[in-house]
Amino acid sequence: MLICPICRSSLTSVDNGVVCSSNHRFDRARQGYLNLLPVQHKNSRDPGDNQAMVEARRRFLDAGHYAPLATRLAQLAAERSPGRWLDIGCGEGYYTAQVAQALPDADGYALDISREAVKRACKRAPQLEWLVASMARVPLADASCDLLASVFSPLDWSEARRLLAPGGGLLRMGPTREHLWELRGLLYDEIRDYDDEKHLSLIPPGMQLVHSETLTFELQLDSAQARADLLAMTPHGWRASAERRAAVIDATLRSRVAIRYDWIERDR
Repeated sequence: MLICPICRSSLTSVDNGVVCSSNHRFDRARQGYLNLLPVQHKNSRDPGDNQAMVEARRRFLDAGHYAPLATRLAQLAAERSPGRWLDIGCGEGYYTAQVAQALPDADGYALDISREAVKRACKRAPQLEWLVASMARVPLADASCDLLASVFSPLDWSEARRLLAPGGGLLRMGPTREHLWELRGLLYDEIRDYDDEKHLSLIPPGMQLVHSETLTFELQLDSAQARADLLAMTPHGWRASAERRAAVIDATLRSRVAIRYDWIERDR
């Protein structure tokens, strides 16, 4: 199942780690994850979300503000009954843990390029195999997954197709054009529009959209900490001006949450 990120041969378990036939060895961290991100595959010393961003996301999600999103994601995953699944871009593991709970008999994996995120994610579902790895060079074998989950995460579509077994699918969860519309109106003079179906043009041959749905609800944030955390866990935390961000943090926020779920299946 696991493959070496350097030579792409199979990895086998050894004492406190894994090793391939070329003797590339990777130790398991004390938190339980495997770091399968070689230095030559990094674009910075510590790629991905930093500690402050991870902690902001953890506080916000653990407070339940996006709980309906996680519940529906887990329901959709359970409907597919995969034998093996991977959360590709798992972050600090909030959504991953919900999916794991819905799939108690499945073989689960989760990866993110951020070591800070995976360190915290491990604690949420120790039964999973947690990996620090590149989403563009996923260290899993071809056609090894029945379900891929991609939640608010960039995606390498060619890797997704490579990883999926015939008949398996990608469960993608991402924002629609209306997501946090009111918040964006407070932060910017002009709200940048985008096409909710733009990502569908990226679907590679051999995969097709089978199901799509949208979940919408109103979010109310009375806590200044929650408002600050929401900004910190989104691109708005660095795109918007400091003055506009401060104004959002200072007042109760009501804004739409509008999320699209897609099931994109690989041909059998």
